Amino acid sequence: MKILVVDDSVFMRKIIVDLLKEMPDVDVTGTARNGKQALEILGSQTIDLVLMDVEMPVMGGLEALKNIKKTMDTPVIMLSSLTNKEVTIEALALGAADFVEKPVNLMAIQDEWILDFHMKIKSVRAKGKTALKINDFSSSAQLTDNDSGVDDRIASGLLASHVRAVVIGASTGGPRALLTIVRSLPAATKVPIFIVQHMPKGFTSSFAQRMDQETSITVCEAEDGMPVERKVYLCPGDYHMTLKNGKIQLDQKPKLHGTRPAVDYLFSSAASTYRRNLVAVLLTGMGKDGTAGMHDIQANGGYTIAQNKETCVVFGMPRNAIENHVVNEVLDLNSIGRKIGQIVG
Repeated sequence: MKILVVDDSVFMRKIIVDLLKEMPDVDVTGTARNGKQALEILGSQTIDLVLMDVEMPVMGGLEALKNIKKTMDTPVIMLSSLTNKEVTIEALALGAADFVEKPVNLMAIQDEWILDFHMKIKSVRAKGKTALKINDFSSSAQLTDNDSGVDDRIASGLLASHVRAVVIGASTGGPRALLTIVRSLPAATKVPIFIVQHMPKGFTSSFAQRMDQETSITVCEAEDGMPVERKVYLCPGDYHMTLKNGKIQLDQKPKLHGTRPAVDYLFSSAASTYRRNLVAVLLTGMGKDGTAGMHDIQANGGYTIAQNKETCVVFGMPRNAIENHVVNEVLDLNSIGRKIGQIVG
């Protein structure tokens, strides 16, 4: 896997390059000080992945990302910090595969940060050069069991007649997918929507605000003790979110599947609360988070949907759920957006 590292800091470039050299089957093909240099290298060499700083002189990461996505499919992971979290969210909306939060203390990088960094590289490597351009989604939909031929609008209407909540889980590639979904929502929702997106503390607030700008339905970052209303709730980073007695509960129990928040905690809690009146959607991401929760939802009579391989940045989470036979329906991203819109509207 040939990687280009783009950062205006010599020290940061060295840290990233040294970490990459520890990974098997990875080759740091080149480094660049700004987006302009990165585009020149990309125009002359074959690169499989770009690791790019957000803020740089001459040409910043956002402008460089826009240029990359116009002409090529090369996946990009942004190197970000809390000081530019709004720009990072914009980069994800424009098509960045993921982002890595820069360590606060470059002289004492923690093992947990290194593990997270390696995992994100591996997750994008799994997809490789087939990473999708923004809005490049297939229109096909397929059922995991026999398609009855019933019109999708009729089926969604029947499903919506008893749904009381929708839960959504996502990881790598999730922000872009979630923005696509919220843009499909109607002017008002009859039921609450709860979302867990694997994202660090501090970034979820900005992402909730960005989603709120993209839809007429209120989107907010969830708070502990919040009463459940007809809104979209995003779980804050570094907290797990569960539901009990009509209220949202946040806690900092140990990480599950190496992450906090974890999709499984939300899904299993919602299964106990809403039982057969629940629809769950599992989107793009690496690993197996969400499978156990989908099992609990099905066991309680709820309905489960997974994103298809063709429209995922990383197919890990949906694939694991499908292979464990806990998915009722597999749909492309645009079809998921339409179905949720029909269900909640």
